[in-house]
Amino acid sequence: MSEQALLLVNLGSPASTEVADVRRYLDQFLMDPYVVDLPWPVRRLLVSLILLKRPAQSAHAYASIWWPEGSPLVVLSQQLADAVRPHWTEGPVELAMRYGEPSIERALVGLAKRGIKQVTFAPLYPQFADSTTTTAIQEARRVIRDNRLDIRLSILQPFYDQPEYLDALVDSVKPYLTQNFDHLLLSFHGLPERHLHKADPTGSHCLKGADCCQRAEGAVLANCYRAQCMQSGAAFAERAGLRAEQWSVSFQSRLGRAKWIEPYTEAQLDELAAKGVRKLLVMCPAFVADCIETLEEIGDRGREQFIAAGGEELQLIPCLNTHESWVQALIALCRRAPQAL
Repeated sequence: MSEQALLLVNLGSPASTEVADVRRYLDQFLMDPYVVDLPWPVRRLLVSLILLKRPAQSAHAYASIWWPEGSPLVVLSQQLADAVRPHWTEGPVELAMRYGEPSIERALVGLAKRGIKQVTFAPLYPQFADSTTTTAIQEARRVIRDNRLDIRLSILQPFYDQPEYLDALVDSVKPYLTQNFDHLLLSFHGLPERHLHKADPTGSHCLKGADCCQRAEGAVLANCYRAQCMQSGAAFAERAGLRAEQWSVSFQSRLGRAKWIEPYTEAQLDELAAKGVRKLLVMCPAFVADCIETLEEIGDRGREQFIAAGGEELQLIPCLNTHESWVQALIALCRRAPQAL
């Protein structure tokens, strides 16, 4: 029986906090048409303008959270692969990043050289979006095609509603919910509104706003990032035994002037403080590993903003990272991954 390798895939990180490395990373990331979905000439112009100042700003942010071992996202993702490896008896376990290193191309070519013909390809994104899930899968298909690799993929599907993922979230958060807190904010990564409209098979669902997303089902739910976030949040809160007034959902990490899905995390931090919330817990369920968006954007800047607005304490709950419940959940989810057609 042939081996079935497992390839875990996350977003990626600059190679270092040097401005040149950050610029190189941002250029690769932002020039992806699934991320900035504009015609190539417009995208190239826009990204070139962004790269005039953004790399230096981002380099400073990365430096504030960088670990001695390297990028927290890459380090934690590698630790996850190491934790999964002893339990994945079907074959080797490797890690790849959509942008930067270790690349998807290097990982798949390396597996092919070892004689691997079956790979479970696991994008580590609970909720579906073209800018995360689709681009990772398309890059894997490009690598297989361009390098003429004799590899078949089984692809982990978005797992926003899977009991294993939700139970792992609850297990990881339990110690924080026993503390005295006023509110729990679930801060998901944001997305431009136009991405929802493009992915909407009905052509009308995502024009109706967040209220409609809370009731989405079928083909709409399968493609609607906001609806999947809403359902993840509601299912988590129910499992955690939270009352409706104890938690809320927001979206972070806006870039540019386009309209992004609301409510914005920045606005929610001010509003919660104005409503009398003094001790705020924040978790980021769209991320399975801590990264610049959690550690710096929420843990540093978000905390400063909340306290400046009148809050007393903002505690960032760590992502799933290498929590034992998540390790076991991921293995179970990957073993159910269907083979791609």
